[in-house]
Amino acid sequence: MDDEEPPFAEDGAWVVARPGPVGADGGPGPLVPERRAPSAPGPGEVLVEVEACGVCRTDLHLAEGDLPPRLPRCTPGHEVVGRVTAVGAGVTDFAVGDRAGVAWLAGVCGRCRYCRGGRENLCPSSTYTGWDRHGGYARYVTADARFAYLLPEGPPAEELAPLLCAGIIGYRALQRADLPDGGLLGLYGFGASAHLTAQLAAARGARLAVFTRGAAARDLARELGAGFVGDSYDPPPEPLDAAILFAPAGELVPVALAALDRGGTLAVAGIHLTDVPALNYRQHLFQERTLRSVTANTRADGRAFLAEAARVRPVVRVNRYPMRRADAALADLAADRVTGVAVLVR
Repeated sequence: MDDEEPPFAEDGAWVVARPGPVGADGGPGPLVPERRAPSAPGPGEVLVEVEACGVCRTDLHLAEGDLPPRLPRCTPGHEVVGRVTAVGAGVTDFAVGDRAGVAWLAGVCGRCRYCRGGRENLCPSSTYTGWDRHGGYARYVTADARFAYLLPEGPPAEELAPLLCAGIIGYRALQRADLPDGGLLGLYGFGASAHLTAQLAAARGARLAVFTRGAAARDLARELGAGFVGDSYDPPPEPLDAAILFAPAGELVPVALAALDRGGTLAVAGIHLTDVPALNYRQHLFQERTLRSVTANTRADGRAFLAEAARVRPVVRVNRYPMRRADAALADLAADRVTGVAVLVR
């Protein structure tokens, strides 16, 4: 990391100026700082002064262009913990001074058949923090109060922040994986979301097998109680009852499917995945194996997970970065130098 600090104003925000490789030689990366004064919250909105913001791999996909930008010069960040400093007209669930969490899901239409059926994560008009509206790599962020979470006062902000995406998405992926009681769960990739999901699953009585290429990640998996830890392509000690793919590597889909027992389910947790190689029906899908994707989350997922996390109290392996070093945090994530989760703090 360069010892020279980049210019970053107290009221600054990071923006994706032009998507491209993070940490590329020969010039600045896609993330650049600019000044942005806070704007008054609109009707139904809250203005939140950011205390901490998690660094998610989705932020990296946005910065590098894997996710086409929807908002020009968008500020990433959707694992935001902060204090409400102003409320817009009609807001009743938050007051100035409350501790609030701003997460990935930013809005839905509320009228389509998915919203009416309790599947708002599939709403075709859904919007997202740090993609459709500015996120938390900044001093201030505004959010629709209906999609923010009232957070407890006790835990440090940097430990709460990763729960708002890594935790919630891991929770939904675990639900989608249909793991039977006491079953063997395979986790492919062991970053921010996986290390939280592992603890949630273990608290429910699951046995854990972790497959990841990083030595530090393998050490963390053992520390958190995984009974088997191997490389991404290693066979499991016994057929898996369920698996979750956290790594954005499509080539691992057939590997994980082949490792499943009869009737097992593979849930793919990421919003972006490289191309999946051809599958062999008998080897990968026969015997009622199931392949599922995970698309965002509902607010009900978020509330249920936060309640369960309050009981389980998962260990959050935090790598702290000052807000002015968001570019360095994203570069470290791109280079697999982060074990656990990176969090920006003010």
